[in-house]
Amino acid sequence: MKVRELAVPGALEFTPDVHADHRGRFLELLRAEWWHEAIGRALPVAQVNCSVNHRGVVRGVHFTGLPGQAKFVTCLAGALVDVIVDTRAGSPSFGVHDTVLLDENTHKIVFLPEGVGHGIASLADGTTAFYLCSDTYDPANEFGVHPLDEDLGIDWRGLLAGSEPILSTRDSTAPAVAAARRAGLFPAYTKCLRLYQEGPS
Repeated sequence: MKVRELAVPGALEFTPDVHADHRGRFLELLRAEWWHEAIGRALPVAQVNCSVNHRGVVRGVHFTGLPGQAKFVTCLAGALVDVIVDTRAGSPSFGVHDTVLLDENTHKIVFLPEGVGHGIASLADGTTAFYLCSDTYDPANEFGVHPLDEDLGIDWRGLLAGSEPILSTRDSTAPAVAAARRAGLFPAYTKCLRLYQEGPS
């Protein structure tokens, strides 16, 4: 397993060792000790999510308030680009984003700490995203910003080879970054750091 830190501090890319032979492939997606070695803390798995997507679908940019969900995201079928965005108010890298290609061949995994947002762009019909979440879904603690907001600077159409992104009603009516900032939706960076060090209170 190889680990790489992304442009958003605290977000990580895991590349597992894939063992292939005439039968197919085998790999270990996650081990508890990998989390602890890379992140410095143990994380429970409280919920497992799976989304199956048509080509051109964009989901996000979504994030949670605190304590919120840390997430491990991988792709079981097809291919997607995971776009990781620093949505922590007061972070030196607030608004910075990075991208990781997740597909059924490399089986890479993205780790998103609490407070960090992300969105996915599906590159093929049937693309299946698989999430391990450290806490259960709480609709009152779920937030998002419009993925096409120019302040984010994400070239979704470029990621989709020129296709128009397919958005849900929720995402197409999500607030712009400036409006979300004025409304105080973004979790505070200092509180995120404290959570990472001390765990949920």
